[in-house]
Amino acid sequence: MIKRFIRRVLGLESRGPQRVPQARHGLARSSLSASALKVCDVLAQRGYAAYVVGGAVRDLLLGISPEDFDIATDARPEQIKPLFRRALVIGRRFRLVHVMLGPETVEVSTFRAADSQTGADKGHARVLDDHGRVLRDNVFGTMEEDARRRDFTVNALYYDPASGEVIDYHGGLADLKKRTLRIIGDAETRFREDPVRMLRAVRLGAKLGLAIDAATRAPIRRLAPLLERVPPPRLFEEMLKLLLSGHASACLRQLRDATTNDYLWTPFQFEGGRDGEESKLLGFPILEQENFPALANGAYVAFVEAPQTMAEIEAVPPKAAT
Repeated sequence: MIKRFIRRVLGLESRGPQRVPQARHGLARSSLSASALKVCDVLAQRGYAAYVVGGAVRDLLLGISPEDFDIATDARPEQIKPLFRRALVIGRRFRLVHVMLGPETVEVSTFRAADSQTGADKGHARVLDDHGRVLRDNVFGTMEEDARRRDFTVNALYYDPASGEVIDYHGGLADLKKRTLRIIGDAETRFREDPVRMLRAVRLGAKLGLAIDAATRAPIRRLAPLLERVPPPRLFEEMLKLLLSGHASACLRQLRDATTNDYLWTPFQFEGGRDGEESKLLGFPILEQENFPALANGAYVAFVEAPQTMAEIEAVPPKAAT
């Protein structure tokens, strides 16, 4: 009751989600993969809520074919796994279930609480490091709380295959219409929780043609050094997504404008470029071999900063944004 009173005084009291019918948003059940539909139907038949969520909903609304589908539900991992013949509980930071149906893997996650004070299970409390980065977050909650802990408003859209509605808690539909990428909540707090969100903002903004909201962009340059505390494999994965997105030059320019962090972005001169001339390159220290000793021939990636090379990068077949 005290928390509710404080939220009301601060203007944070929930007004409930916007439920948009299929006739208005145009997203049809047939747009989903057969595997995603089956997972939702099986969960619904057992009495659980099941929604397609995140990037798949965003991409479908933008007319892009999703690479994969994620499902959010009120069922716990231990309740989900027995419902499917091939299913694995994975993750230490977040416990998820991967349901394998033919060649497709559908990721199923339980609704999570937005903070460690809500719905925490014993032994599964949210754990942060000294800089605010989330180390473990197996705290289950409600659908509303799950929406609040997602990164950007356009990624917090839930599609209900049963009713055909899109459920929007944070104005993601309006932001898509305005072509705006906006973080949910206080930008500095959210970037401290997971610094990789800064890279994701740059990548999604460039790939999807969304302008990064001013309040979302403001703390990125100052907080960029926090990326040094992220495990190299996570940075490696995100940088590969950025460079292989099909919009690499736009991503690199946004990254250059948003941050001066040398851990990610190191300009240097290289002799022996095209026609034997010196060429200006951009190196990414996070991809150095010392971080990934198993990679043969090193993994230091550098691109000549020249129009023809940027065009070559752009020519890489794009993958769906996640």
